[in-house]
Amino acid sequence: MRSQEAAELSGRMRGPVIDRDSIDYDEARKLYNGMIDKKPRMIARCSDVADVIEAVNFGREHKLLIAIRGGGHNGPGLASVNDGLVIDLSSMKGVRVDPATRTVRVGPGCTQGDVDHAAHAFGLAVPAGIVSTTGIAGLTLGGGTGYLTRQCGLTIDNLLEADVVLADGSFVTANKTENPDLFWALRGGGGNFGVVTSFLFRAHPVDMVYGGPIFWDQKDAGAVMRRYRDALPKAPEQLGAFFGLKTMPSADPFPQEHWGKRICALISCYNGPQEEGERAMKPFLDGVPPPLVNWMGMLPFPALQSMFDPLLPTGMQWYWKGDFVSELTDAAIDAHLQQAANTPSMLSLMHLYPIDGAVHRVGKADTAWNARDARWSMVIAGIDPNPQQAGPITRWTKSYWQAVHPHNQGGGYVNFMMDDEGDGRLKATYGDNFERLTAVKAKFDPNNLFRVNQNIQPLH
Repeated sequence: MRSQEAAELSGRMRGPVIDRDSIDYDEARKLYNGMIDKKPRMIARCSDVADVIEAVNFGREHKLLIAIRGGGHNGPGLASVNDGLVIDLSSMKGVRVDPATRTVRVGPGCTQGDVDHAAHAFGLAVPAGIVSTTGIAGLTLGGGTGYLTRQCGLTIDNLLEADVVLADGSFVTANKTENPDLFWALRGGGGNFGVVTSFLFRAHPVDMVYGGPIFWDQKDAGAVMRRYRDALPKAPEQLGAFFGLKTMPSADPFPQEHWGKRICALISCYNGPQEEGERAMKPFLDGVPPPLVNWMGMLPFPALQSMFDPLLPTGMQWYWKGDFVSELTDAAIDAHLQQAANTPSMLSLMHLYPIDGAVHRVGKADTAWNARDARWSMVIAGIDPNPQQAGPITRWTKSYWQAVHPHNQGGGYVNFMMDDEGDGRLKATYGDNFERLTAVKAKFDPNNLFRVNQNIQPLH
């Protein structure tokens, strides 16, 4: 039987309200990270901005803990909450491309794949991540790094405007002239300041790209990693290339003779023709052993973005930790190789995503995202489909991070943080911007209604 609370909220909304007695409750509460099992009291599946306003007001009036769900791709499961209210935006998925102004208006429930598909029809792309199932809202609010970062900047560097429902239920627009302090905080400050119901992005000309993975045996990883470190600063910004320590998947289309082999990888995207892309890649390949596989070629940008989706379906066990990296010393490389030799599962990995180039042309205080002097965003991720592997992949990730963290900056990318990091890590991540973030939080969410996130406490 439907609870009185659920019946009341349902009467105030157009979209459905799902509670524990609903037939689709278990399906609706599922999270991308299968390691996390939360049981919200209600899930308000919003159909429009009016629904969002009603849900925020209801949650505040009833003193419910509120979680905001966009794409639901968040590692620590912050898109849900035990015994609280989930404001689910996954149905708000519209994408409108304006080719004349090269802008894209995106609903908060969209995945990156939704945006890629819509923009590609016009020969455009919004700089975002590397997996098409990623929710665009969470990715953006945390910063947003991917293949186009070196050329076009972070996703937040291409955010022009956001519509936001605030903690008091009011609706505002944030851009450089309207609510500029809120606009500043949204660009990297996460979901602390309100519920974003629409994003307006600048898009860039991207169509066919020269991209794909190159794999080497992990015994060659030291040479490849040093070459990558040395070649990247001189590479043209049209080239986005990240480095990985991984295992060759034991599945087609990967060559069967290399299944299960520990490998290192360069996964790259050159925004331009093949001849230029091959020239840009040459310094990364000169002087290193021949690869096991080189699958680089011309392909549509959305195809590259979705290339690894089949390996990472919803419901896997995940535990990840990240750092910002300024310098990749030989000692750091040795520490990485020592840890990567002990990966606990086929999908567990370490990636280094470049955040130089255009990212460095934005000032540290221009957005909430503070790591403008770092060269890479590192993530270590323990991943496995088997729930019994949750312990081993968590222990491996923590051990790996402890071994390499002394070589890195104090803070890390908020989208690569679990919910056990502590306030010290958050302060280190935001650096000189942290105090300003607490002041903006106090202005727009003084009672910390939105606290199921990498939480910034309001300044009192």
